[in-house]
Amino acid sequence: MAVNWAERVSAFSCRPSHFLSGTNAEAFLAELLRELRDDRASDSVKVLMLFPLCEHPSLLCPSDSIGEETALELMSVFLQCPSKSLQLRCHLLLAITSVIVCTSCVSSHTPVSVDFIDLLLQLSQNNSDVFCESSPQSIRSIACDSLRELEACCPGLLFQHIELLGGLRQQETTLLHQAYAGLYVLVLRNAVYQLTQETEAGAEHLKALLGANASITWEADRFSCLANKRDLSVLSCLIRGPMGFVPTLKTGPDCKELRSVLSSLLEESYLLTPLCQAAMLHRLTEVVAMVPGVHPAIFRAQILRLLGTSQVCLLHTTLLMKYVFTDSLFSAEDEAFMLKRLVVLAQHPLLSTSEKLFYMDCMLHFPENRPISCNDGDEALPVLLTPQLASVLLPTVLNESFTMLARFNMMSLVYLDEVEGGEEGDGKGLAYLNEHLNSLLSIVRSCASRDVVVAFFRAAFLYLMYFCHIRGYSCSLIEKLCELYLHHTKLAPHLITLINHIQNMFPESDWAEDLLKALQRAITQSLLDKLTLQDLHFHLKMLARIAQEAKIPQGSTLKFLADIITSTFSTLCTSDWCLGNSILEVCHRLLLHPSLETMLVPLADVLQHLACCYGDTDIQDHACLYYALLTTLSREKLGGVFTRGKTEEGQQVKTRTLSTLVAESEGLTKMLTVQQSHEAVFSLNKVRTEIQETKADAESHVHSTLGEANATLEVYRAQFKDPDFASEIILNYQMDHINGHNPYFEQLFSIHLHCSLTDDNFEKIDDIIIPYLFRDRPSPVVKLRMKPRRPCPTTLQVTALFTTQDGLSWHTVLPDIHVDFQYIFIPLPSPQGWGRDSKCHLFEQLWNEFCLESGDSASSLFCCQVKVSLVNIVNKHLSSYLISDMSQEEEYKVLFFFPPQFHVLLRIRSDEENRVHFKIATDNWQLLHNISSFLQSITSAKEDTTE
Repeated sequence: MAVNWAERVSAFSCRPSHFLSGTNAEAFLAELLRELRDDRASDSVKVLMLFPLCEHPSLLCPSDSIGEETALELMSVFLQCPSKSLQLRCHLLLAITSVIVCTSCVSSHTPVSVDFIDLLLQLSQNNSDVFCESSPQSIRSIACDSLRELEACCPGLLFQHIELLGGLRQQETTLLHQAYAGLYVLVLRNAVYQLTQETEAGAEHLKALLGANASITWEADRFSCLANKRDLSVLSCLIRGPMGFVPTLKTGPDCKELRSVLSSLLEESYLLTPLCQAAMLHRLTEVVAMVPGVHPAIFRAQILRLLGTSQVCLLHTTLLMKYVFTDSLFSAEDEAFMLKRLVVLAQHPLLSTSEKLFYMDCMLHFPENRPISCNDGDEALPVLLTPQLASVLLPTVLNESFTMLARFNMMSLVYLDEVEGGEEGDGKGLAYLNEHLNSLLSIVRSCASRDVVVAFFRAAFLYLMYFCHIRGYSCSLIEKLCELYLHHTKLAPHLITLINHIQNMFPESDWAEDLLKALQRAITQSLLDKLTLQDLHFHLKMLARIAQEAKIPQGSTLKFLADIITSTFSTLCTSDWCLGNSILEVCHRLLLHPSLETMLVPLADVLQHLACCYGDTDIQDHACLYYALLTTLSREKLGGVFTRGKTEEGQQVKTRTLSTLVAESEGLTKMLTVQQSHEAVFSLNKVRTEIQETKADAESHVHSTLGEANATLEVYRAQFKDPDFASEIILNYQMDHINGHNPYFEQLFSIHLHCSLTDDNFEKIDDIIIPYLFRDRPSPVVKLRMKPRRPCPTTLQVTALFTTQDGLSWHTVLPDIHVDFQYIFIPLPSPQGWGRDSKCHLFEQLWNEFCLESGDSASSLFCCQVKVSLVNIVNKHLSSYLISDMSQEEEYKVLFFFPPQFHVLLRIRSDEENRVHFKIATDNWQLLHNISSFLQSITSAKEDTTE
């Protein structure tokens, strides 16, 4: 039963929707609940069966009624479960919580949710839980977590129990104190928030809420349902927006009960973990922000401790408190200290890159006590961050790219004020940033890696974003970028992206236009006889972008195109479709240029030459079409043709002239459309190949000295320094027509096979091209190369595109390919020249190492009774993987190798009663299940019995 449920739950986890499509969700849920009630099932199996309900409750319980019934069943199982089954009881509580929350039973206040809350409250008060101190997964701990999840999903649900939860928090002295404290703070915060939503609520109601005055009562349904009438997304963080929108409770200065509770919580906060402290301080900050009667100075004692913390989460909460309370809690000295600390942490050598970036981001969004203006979340520097203080954060070329960009951005903001007074910007700060950018450019020019190239262009964008108006530096950058492009034309996409971003951000600036003019001049003045085909492709891509600019004359571009197709046309691959398409792309942009009237003759000459002389038929046809459009349509109609489907000034472009340009026929449409076959046309069938014994294996006595016992393992493992060594398996499949299929598909051409993985156990498989498949000719064999990440069975979904004899293209779905476990392992990839003695030495060394069972290594034993001789089994199934000599029948040694680098070793013996013992050793314990199934399949017939 356990193996069956393990497989079913694994299949469900991989693809839940696909799994449920093959069965009924209601039937699967009913089967789960029935098996959970079965006393014969072990606790571990039941825990495994609860996984679908914990992770995907909405799939198994699509309606509230089904969710309610499921929760009732699970609660019944929980009540009948013995107290010693701790793990099962904990998972049952988690499953019930998931079902109730995801099916809206809590928000609807169904009876099952009320009963479940009562059960959780009873469990949280049960001091007889003997596991409460030794196990974080105790019943009381899970009960607290479930209550906190229910309260978070339905705020105000536990407000009537706040006094009870407070008492439990104060009485608890074990590790569970943290869970009770987190639950209590969340309930307190939600209750105070809902009090703020009542116009008549005041100090007496707050006192009644905390349990100090029982004479004031509230209607439970009215209070707890307030959450359902409002958009509670704001409850995720009340103080995220401007403080003017935080709701407040009308109370006087007399809030001693709340102050007492807050003081108690804050005094005990140092006992909690940093994450729990941060969450508690966050919620208490919201409570104090909503109750004006409690002064923020209540946090003062904690601030002295938090200012020196090294925990990121606590520092983030401290900054949040500073954002809320500013100078009501933080003095000017505190503010200066925090800022200096952030500067130190942002360049501390022992911190990770992510932490340093976080601290720099905190400086860019630092909440000031007296901000000059509200930046609405945009990056801005605090007034106290002077150039002298920030000088330690100057970027260098030795910085990691993300750190360098963050520092470059920050220092650009720091030195922005330095150049605001004068346009020339002769400040030392800007000069340093310009020099740093030039250093990066020099590195890129020296053929740097892609990461450095990307970092340079991002730094250039930041530089221009702040200092584009400084003409001296920006013009110098244009010259250097042109020189860089001429040395590395492959940077054209990066330059185009930079130009597009600058134009979008600063439409009034002419820097991008100046750069495009300089690039056009550099490209058109280059010597054609020194251009390579790759350079020409990138030049044409850049000229196509330049042709989009209405203010840039295009005469030099047209002359460059004419020179390409005339003077050097014969040396640049006249039938290259990519080159011709790039030229047509430039022509297409020129057809839409506002100054088209001045370019009619030279553009027509270029198009006519392409239509007549280019070696590719497709390019000739497009050039002929462009020539016809250029010579027959006005500029307005030409623009309408090329902007079909777009809008101009909110009006749809007129396209009635398009109907006279191309007459589409049904036959043409069919030729250009891929047809879909309703059934599979052909299939891939596994070809079983026998692995032959090599000559080195047969002549082991000749090469036995190559594998000495003390060096065999080192020589063997040295092969794997090459990551591609023995990393793939090759499976042969024969393509066969499906019998009785349409004779229309007797002859197939240009078959394109695409294999899709159903899991992540293998690397992506490259597509395969097969020239033809004829029914009356021998079927081709397809070699499927697969690189395993983990040696597990898998299924491949295969589709194919092919062409029939009449020229139509078809798409078909092939039957799935099941890659069984025995297809994955291969014989030992031993070094060339190794004989049997060397392999036996390696076998013994690996066996001794795996039997230590360190790390993922493991050993096992498989026994079975067979009706046939052991020799026949070894000859038929294991001979290709045999390490020992077949003549030694007392023990056989077998070694399976699993790419990328795993092994399974077998020692096989038989006894007098015809029982076979397989001793197993492996360096990956996860292979044991599959290898046992494989051994059972090769040793058992219908009448065999497995022990």
